[in-house]
Amino acid sequence: MRPGLIAALLGLILLLSAAARADAPAAQIDMGGSAIVMGASPNPVARLVGRDVARPFTLRLSVSRPIPYRVFLLDGPPRLVVDLDGLDLGGHPASTLFGADHLPGFRWGRMRNGWTRIVAELPGPYRVDRASLRAAAARPLIEIALEPVAPEAFAPRIGAAGDALRDLPAPADTPEPPPDDRRLRVVLDPGHGGIDPGAISDGQTEADLVLEFAQGLASALRARGIDVSLTREDDSFVGLEARMTAARQAGADLFVSLHADALPVGQAAGAAVYIWSGTDDDSAARQLALRHDRDDLLSGIDLGGRDDALATALMGVARTDTQPRSKNFAKFLTSRMALEGIVMHRRPVQGARFSVLKAPDFPSVLLELGFLTDSGDRARLTDPGWRARMTRTIADAIAAWANDDSARRALLRR
Repeated sequence: MRPGLIAALLGLILLLSAAARADAPAAQIDMGGSAIVMGASPNPVARLVGRDVARPFTLRLSVSRPIPYRVFLLDGPPRLVVDLDGLDLGGHPASTLFGADHLPGFRWGRMRNGWTRIVAELPGPYRVDRASLRAAAARPLIEIALEPVAPEAFAPRIGAAGDALRDLPAPADTPEPPPDDRRLRVVLDPGHGGIDPGAISDGQTEADLVLEFAQGLASALRARGIDVSLTREDDSFVGLEARMTAARQAGADLFVSLHADALPVGQAAGAAVYIWSGTDDDSAARQLALRHDRDDLLSGIDLGGRDDALATALMGVARTDTQPRSKNFAKFLTSRMALEGIVMHRRPVQGARFSVLKAPDFPSVLLELGFLTDSGDRARLTDPGWRARMTRTIADAIAAWANDDSARRALLRR
């Protein structure tokens, strides 16, 4: 990892505690202290691209308080992307930032969940030389320094961070409508499908069972005025990354992945709710995580070895908002299941390294409705009465969680 990126990583880790302060007011940008400062043209790699000369430059952002941020490069065309958690642009157009006219394009705008995105189009390939936050100054200053490089040295973002953060909404100069102005959006993810039937027992396939259940749950949620979409509508294969992308494109407020897996007899029974965890809680969770990721290999997608320290830190920062909300929904769901007498696993809420839960920008859970390898679970999963009761339970939990989540976030905006 390059020294500049190491510095950025250390800065992000130091800021994790700041991100956890949910009651902190929005940071304000100081336009007078913010600018794009161009440097001299370095002889070895400087070249003309249209009317622009590839020169080093520094993006300086003066803010009212320290905030978490993430930095990466994209290609097609070359761009610098800076995401900042809790930054209020104060209605200033991106074009008013001093020095913005030195770049081929420069824009900023709000994203979901309180993040702000800045996109700077580059006149050629660059590298991030330094990313730092000087929090001890009179006003904290974020500085991101870039240097031009030869085309073969350009390294735009790829790998796990790109997978989990893929297809974030494009920034705009006008803010999106407040969340309260639209209906709740839930994305249901029936596991497996197509060439991957999932668990099979007594002629029942997990893929068919959870798809039918998801369709019934979707109808129940729509009857309550909730917008619902499914990651698959039929018996087709959808890769793990594509499931996250579908949820993001739908503007998911909540992502629920549905499964009815298989484990050795006696190892697991009862419904269980999983939330993202970098370390699996027990051997059963590890087996399930390996099974889910291995299933993606059926379509030639290899998720192995794609995480690195920087990607983990970036996603960790983003999860400071969504992870507590995922955990809160898991508690609402298991509480409702207990009230309805739904048989649950001895540990109803667990953490696991399921790739389908990696996306850090919306709350998500994976619900094991039961395990097809357990005779009791199998009987319940195929019983219309139990399925109707479970559908009502999940719908009640989603509605109750949404009301609680909306109230909490309204308090945080004050």
